[in-house]
Amino acid sequence: MKKSLLILNGPNLNLLGTRQPEIYGSTTLADIQSSCETHAKTLGIKVTFDQSNHEGALVDAFHAARGTHDGVILNAGAYTHTSIALMDAINATEIPTIELHLSNIHAREAFRHQSYVSRAAVGLICGFGAAGYALAITAMNDYLGNAT
Repeated sequence: MKKSLLILNGPNLNLLGTRQPEIYGSTTLADIQSSCETHAKTLGIKVTFDQSNHEGALVDAFHAARGTHDGVILNAGAYTHTSIALMDAINATEIPTIELHLSNIHAREAFRHQSYVSRAAVGLICGFGAAGYALAITAMNDYLGNAT
């Protein structure tokens, strides 16, 4: 059975490519989606890609993923540091989740060092820019087991 992953992106990630390129790079979210689809295909994984600027929509996406996706890769953006609701959604749905950030959140402002998502995630990838998405897909594939 082919594994299925949800790649879920939070607030302001729709502005990638133009938003603070010195921190987040010049790659757009559409570029990242395309590279994720290509990488996942080489591993025999189905990916669904989504983005929302609204916390409740991200929680709803977790609820909808239950029974549909084997794992979630979550770039929660600023909600990483504030959203108990997302942490609870990860715990409630029991879907293995990898926390992902383009920048190294631990090398930035002190408030970014706190992550509610990390408390529920199986792992964290940060600081590798857009390449972090492929790393996360590979890591989730390994976490779930290599059988497709």
